[in-house]
Amino acid sequence: MTETRTFPGFRAVADRALLVEFGDLIGDDAHAQVMSLDVRLAQAPFPGFTEAVPAYVSILVCFDAMFIDHEGVEGWVRGLLQSPVLPPRRGVLRTVDVCYDPEFSPDLAAVSGQTGLGEDAVINAHLAETYQVFMYGFAPGYAYLAGVPPALHLPRKPSARRDVAAGSVIIAGAQCLITTLAMPTGWWIIGRSPARILTDDPATPFLFDVGDRVRFRRIGRAAFDAALATR
Repeated sequence: MTETRTFPGFRAVADRALLVEFGDLIGDDAHAQVMSLDVRLAQAPFPGFTEAVPAYVSILVCFDAMFIDHEGVEGWVRGLLQSPVLPPRRGVLRTVDVCYDPEFSPDLAAVSGQTGLGEDAVINAHLAETYQVFMYGFAPGYAYLAGVPPALHLPRKPSARRDVAAGSVIIAGAQCLITTLAMPTGWWIIGRSPARILTDDPATPFLFDVGDRVRFRRIGRAAFDAALATR
């Protein structure tokens, strides 16, 4: 018999964190609750609070075990959840250039074939949406963007491609990502961006914050090369 889960759910993580879950499927409602709790914790932190790490449907609440334990954190969070709902922070709208030339889009033809859309239609569908930064994970600066249109939803490829260049624009399911390091990926590579995602500022090490919105803008190869040259 399948157990029915209720939300929010609370799960101890090691001795210094509590995972608060608002769902088990990626969606706007659950993520809005994640971001709302993030705002509440920032405005009303408990003694011993160290940081909160938001994800798609959950938020990791970290604490100093010298000041509080899991039960105390859960009680504090439950209290915050009873307070009036706070709107999530409205992130910055950022425009990111992307070049879809064949050299940079080795999977574009395959995406076209699997979706039944022409290559230009795939590109136009990708450009038409406004994406939202839902979380960071996997590697430094890997911002997971939600908002890929349903017409482009494809599962991950059965095998990964090695040595995918930094700046590659990749999609899988409802997610989009701009790689920051050369590494393998099983996602579909449809373009490359010259944007500098990793900054030199320790206070803001990444271009995006969770909650930011992203629009892609198509550029040609000459503009791509010029942008790289000025970084």
